[in-house]
Amino acid sequence: MEPIIQNSWDLRQEIIRLKGVEEQQAVALKARFSSPVAVLTTLYSLFPKANNTGENKTNIFNQDFVSILSRFLIPLTLNKTLFKNSGFIIKALVGLVSQKASGYINEDSVMSVWDKVKHLFSKKEKVDQRYPYGL
Repeated sequence: MEPIIQNSWDLRQEIIRLKGVEEQQAVALKARFSSPVAVLTTLYSLFPKANNTGENKTNIFNQDFVSILSRFLIPLTLNKTLFKNSGFIIKALVGLVSQKASGYINEDSVMSVWDKVKHLFSKKEKVDQRYPYGL
C-alpha cells in the first residue's frame, strides 16, 4: 500500500520512514553475510528445492534407492571417465551439476525408460514371429 503524499509534511514523514526501512535492511544484510556459514547458506538458498509429489525430495531420507544411487554414481562415473585428467575446479563443477541433474532420476523415470525399451524389443520380436523366414 503506497502512502498518499499530499503536502511537504507527508513527504518528509515518508522520507523518514524510508530511511528507517533502509537501516533495518542494512542490519539484516550485515547479519546475513556476517560469517562464512551465513554466506554459504545464502548461496545455497539460490538453488530452489525440487517439488516432487509434495515431498521434499532433496532430503536423502525421502528419496528412493535409484535417486540415492544416482547421486553418488553420476559424479563418480563422469569424473573417472570423461573428466579423468581435469583439474580440481572442473571436477567440483561436474559434481555440483551432476548432483542437480540426479534429482531428476528416480525409480519412476528409470522404470518408464525400461518399459519403453522392453516395448521396443517386444515389437521387434512380434515382427520376427510373423515372418519367421525373413520375408
